[in-house]
Amino acid sequence: LPLGPEGTAALLPGGVAAFGEGLTVNLDEVRLFLALREAAHHRLFAHVPWLRTRLLGAVEDYARGIKVDAAALRAAMPQIDPSNPEALNEALSGAALFQPEDTAEQKAALVRLETVLALVEGWVATVVEDAAQDRLPQATALAEAIRRRRATGGPAERTFATLVGLELRPRRLREAAAIWRGLTQERGVAGRDAVWTHPDLLPTADDFDDPDGFVRGRPELDISD
Repeated sequence: LPLGPEGTAALLPGGVAAFGEGLTVNLDEVRLFLALREAAHHRLFAHVPWLRTRLLGAVEDYARGIKVDAAALRAAMPQIDPSNPEALNEALSGAALFQPEDTAEQKAALVRLETVLALVEGWVATVVEDAAQDRLPQATALAEAIRRRRATGGPAERTFATLVGLELRPRRLREAAAIWRGLTQERGVAGRDAVWTHPDLLPTADDFDDPDGFVRGRPELDISD
């Protein structure tokens, strides 16, 4: 999610080191690979002005249906020991403070959010693969490490899954990447990126089930001529 200032890229040294742990890859190469991913994200959001609003808008659409049980919160507070983080987490999660209304609107918002996040991640993976394949010897291994991290879920993924039921399913990420790869092969970089010119041109969740069909079925995106 684009939570930082526009045009400001950042890598956290601790995060870079943690990602590289257990990998037989030089830390400088790990850092460069992650910097490529960061640069690709910024390039996408800089050239698709509506994308940030659409992503955060889907989060807001879902959040409107979340209800806070004030009575449960008041009941839980006397039992919470502020000096014990584990007990605090247990009390808050067990009190069912957040009770999302499982409305059709919220379900639709989650589908939109998962779909666009998968498309962003798939596009970044495709662009970084092309940029790194002849430059970083361990690019394939690092890309696989990213996929494994997505599959197991980091703190952000687990938080979204717990609070709102959002999970970035690895299959969705693979399908999104397959769409961008197919568009690159069929229509070139310009034809691929033309999909981002308007939200109505983006693949839908249904298109993920047939990536090849989406690639072959969108002749209006062929701008190679």
